[in-house]
Amino acid sequence: MQQDKYSLGRALRPFSFSVALITCLVGIVSASELPGFSYLAALMIMVAAVLLQAGVNLINDHADLQRLHSRIVRDRVIRNFRLGLCCFLLAAAIGIYLISYAGLGLLALLMVGLAGALGYTVEPVNFKRRGLAVVLVFWLMGVLMVCGSYYILAGELSWLVFWRSLPVSLISSLLLLANEIRDIESDRAAGMRTLTVRIGLNNARKLYLLLLTSVVIIAAALWLAGIISGLWWLASLPLIWLLYKQQQEALGRASLPPASGRFFMLFGLLYCFSL
Repeated sequence: MQQDKYSLGRALRPFSFSVALITCLVGIVSASELPGFSYLAALMIMVAAVLLQAGVNLINDHADLQRLHSRIVRDRVIRNFRLGLCCFLLAAAIGIYLISYAGLGLLALLMVGLAGALGYTVEPVNFKRRGLAVVLVFWLMGVLMVCGSYYILAGELSWLVFWRSLPVSLISSLLLLANEIRDIESDRAAGMRTLTVRIGLNNARKLYLLLLTSVVIIAAALWLAGIISGLWWLASLPLIWLLYKQQQEALGRASLPPASGRFFMLFGLLYCFSL
């Protein structure tokens, strides 16, 4: 069971790639009608974002090394960590190209993102152990990804795009919280003081529902304010009821992260149509 937890497929967490794809897509769609829009740059943004997400996922278990005794399991964690660093290097190479396209202003955004990615689980920072990962993901894998994607293509930051980023940023945090809810027992046993471990399972479930509700409320407010023009995202709302039932059930918690990822992908695509 422990070996399976640190397998490459489990460590990679492909369901979370929806975070990188959707957040970047919101920024790209927001810039798509601007003069000089580059499809090549947009594609490179998407590739770099997926590599960054993969890197974050693969280094996620590195902090567990100090409590692991099996040589096989330790080798898997080290292998995953090295692969994660390779993903960061590839993303950085694409970042160099994008800097040449967008200018040095992008370098500051990339450095913030890289610092946050490395500090996510790597000591001595380890935001996850400090219970700050849910907040960090909102900004780094949400707002920063959306606004950064737009900045690369438009050459400037925009408050309009910032407001548009809020619903998908909340779902980024929701997806991480789903992962913590699933793993609360193993995290607690490992001494990993995630937010869910700190506040307890019941409160984490309430926070999960609050984030779900906030996504709908904020998206509706953005539509009323004219910041988004469509209501296509409403078609994803039936999945919210399924997620509510799933996170309430002990057996349902095991598949809550991929289910949340599917909701993110559906909502995100419909949300992009609504921009």
